[in-house]
Amino acid sequence: MSDVANRNPGTAARRRTVACLTVLALAAFAWLAAPQGAAAQVVAMVNGEPITALDVTQRIRLIQLSTKKSPSRQEALDELIDDKLKVQLAKRYIAEIPERDVENAFSNVARRVGLSPQQFAQVLQQNGIGAQAFKSRLRSDIVWGSIIRGKFQGQLQVGDRDVTLALQSKSGDSNDGKAGDGQAYDYSLRPILLLVPRGSSPGAFESRRREAEGLRQRFQSCAEGLAMARTLRDVAIRAPITRSSADFAQQQREVLANTPIGRLTPPDTTPQGVELFAVCAKTPAKNADTASEREARDQIYNKRFQELSKNYLKELRRSALIELR
Repeated sequence: MSDVANRNPGTAARRRTVACLTVLALAAFAWLAAPQGAAAQVVAMVNGEPITALDVTQRIRLIQLSTKKSPSRQEALDELIDDKLKVQLAKRYIAEIPERDVENAFSNVARRVGLSPQQFAQVLQQNGIGAQAFKSRLRSDIVWGSIIRGKFQGQLQVGDRDVTLALQSKSGDSNDGKAGDGQAYDYSLRPILLLVPRGSSPGAFESRRREAEGLRQRFQSCAEGLAMARTLRDVAIRAPITRSSADFAQQQREVLANTPIGRLTPPDTTPQGVELFAVCAKTPAKNADTASEREARDQIYNKRFQELSKNYLKELRRSALIELR
């Protein structure tokens, strides 16, 4: 057989090609294996649980993407240590956070940037961040919020006097903090959801968005428009809800203020499909916080939450077994 191969240049060439490809494949395997091994290197242990070099790398990229700042390696590592401590504490005091809560939080973040969860995961991947790394951060935030609210419930209460003093300090006036404030309203809304099956392509969401825009153009009143919406395929019209304008963020308040009674808000993409809200009634709110009062209340609450959170984390670090490698 070897004599035949030697006399047949084609066979010899093929063998040389196979040999070269084998060498290249082994070289590629070695090149891929090295970074993975380095990424799996444990750089810290927190009460017996590891943090790897890959965790640190992805957290650095995540901070860069969310804050537009370049953190140091130590800053990223400190965040990861804090996350470990938060989740470990949660396992001792509260039940495991349901996976659906994490998925809903992930979907809400995607929604705020105008993307479906699948599109958001792709953007993260393009920036060198696994979706699971982002969800791990969300999980720690969720459990930590539950712990702080439960442990420091009394200290987080914000009274009306706190709000009044904050508004007076901000405006320099001695009035009740409502001068020049916008009127708060109660809205009666009907959510309309054009369903999109889970795992559908971005094109499916876009098709349903076009349907939603068409419905919005034809929708002239809640009485007739809701009946029209029911004729669409795969649509869910939910029970009426009443919400105060002070419950919404500034952008959402502006959307509602610019939507006439009997018309639909612009469509919004959610994990379940494309959602619109029919504004069926709008009345001045009674005994409700104005937008400025709600903003002041939220600022006071958030400041207290951050201070309590920071101090409690310091306590956890002092009692934790943290080994840096």
